[in-house]
Amino acid sequence: MTQAPAAPRATRRRHDREIVALAVPAFGALVAEPLFVMADSAIIGHLGTAQLAGLGIASVLLTTAVSVFVFLAYATTAAVARRVGAGDLQAAIRQGVDGIWLALLLGAAVIAVVLPSAPALVDLFGASDTAAPYAVTYLRISALGIPAMLVVLASTGVLRGLQDTRTPLYVAVAGFVANAALNAGLVYGADLGIAGSAWGTVIAQWGMAAAYLTVVVRGARRHGASLRPDIRGIRASAQAGAPLLVRTLSLRAILMIATAVAARLGDADVAAHQIILSLWSLLAFALDAIAIAGQAIIGRYLGANDTQGAREASRRMVEWGIATGVVLGLLVIVSRPLFMSLFTSDSVVKDAALPALLVVALSQPICGIVFVLDGVLMGAGDGPYLAGAMLVTLAAFIPVALLVPTLGGGLTALWGAMTLMMTVRMLTLWLRARSGRWMVTGATR
Repeated sequence: MTQAPAAPRATRRRHDREIVALAVPAFGALVAEPLFVMADSAIIGHLGTAQLAGLGIASVLLTTAVSVFVFLAYATTAAVARRVGAGDLQAAIRQGVDGIWLALLLGAAVIAVVLPSAPALVDLFGASDTAAPYAVTYLRISALGIPAMLVVLASTGVLRGLQDTRTPLYVAVAGFVANAALNAGLVYGADLGIAGSAWGTVIAQWGMAAAYLTVVVRGARRHGASLRPDIRGIRASAQAGAPLLVRTLSLRAILMIATAVAARLGDADVAAHQIILSLWSLLAFALDAIAIAGQAIIGRYLGANDTQGAREASRRMVEWGIATGVVLGLLVIVSRPLFMSLFTSDSVVKDAALPALLVVALSQPICGIVFVLDGVLMGAGDGPYLAGAMLVTLAAFIPVALLVPTLGGGLTALWGAMTLMMTVRMLTLWLRARSGRWMVTGATR
């Protein structure tokens, strides 16, 4: 970070209140998202193994198709927050509307690709003859909800930029409840099987999108913002999101490479890896909540031309990230045996996972710094640097990860490589944050 005197206690308390007010609801909304898949799995699991396997394959494809467009939330948050800081709420909402139109266009494009190619995509994942028909059915129906999912991402970004993370929490909880009820009713009550689960999820996703759109439309009318599509605005949203797309794809490549390396280590190691990866993802939700607060707060300060406020807020959020990482790391160390027992009784899997979990625990303060600085730079609209830094990280990770099976060390060594990856990310982000070049002020970057 750039050097600056420590902020007064009153200022730190103000930043703390802002961070908590934004991060806590954001964490709740983040946790609610994976519950959709869990609810579907619990309901479909009682239909049979083939149906559950089909869901597993289709859900991976759907999650990938949606997650690569997460920039719709991140870029929109930063752009809207800047205009909020500049005091131009009309332009802020107009920017958000452009992001929503982009989400609809991208969603339509994804549908056009997924519907005809669903059988080929399922075959690519090696689905069995019994599971493949269920996967294709679920994928084709659920694809109709992809535009809604992308609208939810963009609308979430709008509200976060407006410093509102409570509404996304309420919508996420309502969506989860509706999804579970619809799934149960259509799968068992209407006897539609896996198709009923897919239709239930589609209806719930469009319901969530409708709720968000209602909020955005009301805000647009209140502040006189146009709801019509604007080609220049949509193009600007796409250009702002493109570097973040590169960043996201690079990160997903790292996770895929890590899983591929774990598979080469043996069945016990890949099973343990999947358990650890699920925990790592859960821990990431807590840290990402602080990053989301960072996106909204930093964008607002820079939009208001307040570089001192942005510097102090970013410093305080880094302190929060480190402290949260330490707490999470200690919780992992203490709960390691209990956590593993929840997922497996296989002693070989446990023996592979327990030392690797210790590496994960020790890396959490590093992860805390990475997530927070990632959010700070996203809030500043520093996407091109984030894309470049992630490509550097990917280039550093690949040779180290690929050497793990050759040099030995098993899963512990692989997660040591993951920690090295996070350390490289931390260094690249810290150097940028320290330089101060990310602090570009004004309503637009």
